[in-house]
Parts: sequence; C-alpha cells; structure tokens
Amino acid sequence: MGNADREQFVAVQKNDDGDLTAFQTSSGRELSYEQALEEVKAGAIAGVNVFKGKDGEMYIRGDADGDPSNNLDQLPNFK
Repeated sequence: MGNADREQFVAVQKNDDGDLTAFQTSSGRELSYEQALEEVKAGAIAGVNVFKGKDGEMYIRGDADGDPSNNLDQLPNFK
C-alpha cells in the first residue's frame, strides 16, 4: 500500500496538558489515541510511525522529514 493509498492525520485533539488524545484522518474518521496507535502499527496511516518511550509505552510521532510545519503538534484542533 503506497502513501497515496493511505490516510493521513489532518487534525488532533489535545488534553489540558497538551498531550495528543485523538486524531482526525484525511477521510474524516475520528480515532482515539489507542485506535490511531493500532492503525499506525498496521501501516494504515501515512507520514507517522510508532516508537517506544523511555517509560516503555508506545507513542505516535510524525516521520522525521526536517519540516516542523507538519509535526503532529502543529496540526489544527478538531472538536
């Protein structure tokens, strides 16, 4: 499945601490963090990957491409 065939994250929700809690995809689906994590692991979402934090938990991050404007934290919020 090429990048053109996969959804991308286009908007996010954050909690009061600024942590990402939910994602909206390019097709309009809204995913909880846990749902999004599973889809990223399965390769269904383009432009992101999963990594293990120092606390041993798995997290979603944007692929490193040198462009800070497409960082997940920079995406617009959705309600």
